[in-house]
Amino acid sequence: MPTPHSWSHSALARSRPTSPHSEFWAGARDILPLVVGAIPFGIIFGALATSNGLSIGGALAMSALVFAGSAQFIALGMIAAGTGGLLVVLTAFIVNLRHLLYGVSLAPHVKALSHRWKAILGFWLTDESFAIAIRRYEARDRSPFKHWYYLGAALAMYGNWQLCTLLGITVGQLVPNAAEWGLDFAMSVTFIGMVIPYLKTRPMFIAVIVAGAVALIADPLPHKLGLMVAAIAGIGAGVCSERALNVHRRD
Repeated sequence: MPTPHSWSHSALARSRPTSPHSEFWAGARDILPLVVGAIPFGIIFGALATSNGLSIGGALAMSALVFAGSAQFIALGMIAAGTGGLLVVLTAFIVNLRHLLYGVSLAPHVKALSHRWKAILGFWLTDESFAIAIRRYEARDRSPFKHWYYLGAALAMYGNWQLCTLLGITVGQLVPNAAEWGLDFAMSVTFIGMVIPYLKTRPMFIAVIVAGAVALIADPLPHKLGLMVAAIAGIGAGVCSERALNVHRRD
C-alpha cells in the first residue's frame, strides 16, 4: 500500500505549495489514503454507539468533541459496562497520552504560531494527521504556510470521521454484526503503512521492535496502560541505541 512518505514526497515534488490555499488542499489530498483506512473504523463506532447506551446526539457529540478513535471505542465499552464517568475520562486520557509524544515532535515547527493556531492544531492532532504533517514539516523547502497543510489534512480526516459516525448510526444499524466483520483490520494496516517509512536507521528498527514486543507483553495491564509502557520502552530503546551508535562512530 502507499505510504505517507511516498504520498507527501511525490505530491510536494509535483506542486511545491507556496500559499495557504495550495498548502491546505495539498494536505487534504495527501491524507486521503489514511482517510480511506479510517472509514470502516468510524462506521463500526457509529453502529455500536447507539446499541451500547449512547443516544444519537451523544454518539455524534463524542466524535465531534473527542475525535479519537481508540479512546472512543474504549469509552463506549466502559459506558456500556456502567463504569463511572470520571474513570471513563481518566482512561481515555491515558490512552491518548501518546499524543504528548506527537506534540513534542511538532513543537519546534509550530512554536512561532499564535496560541489560537496552536489550540486549533492541537485539537485536530491524531495519529494520521501527525504522520502527514511531520513529513511536510521535515521537507527541505521553507514555505511559511506548512501549518495550513496540517490543517487541510486534519480537517479532511475530521470531516470523514463525522460522516462515518453518522453512516454507522443510520446505515450501520441495517448491517447485522458489523463489529464482527473484522473491518477494523484496515486501521491496523494503515498504521503499519504510517510506521514503515520511518524505519530508515538501526535505532528506529530497534525502537519499533521493542515497542511492539512490550505492547504484546503489557497488553493485560488495565486501562490500556500497556500502550504507554510500550511507547516509553520503545523510545528508551531507540535513544539508547542512537547513543551507542554515536559512541561507536566516535571510536
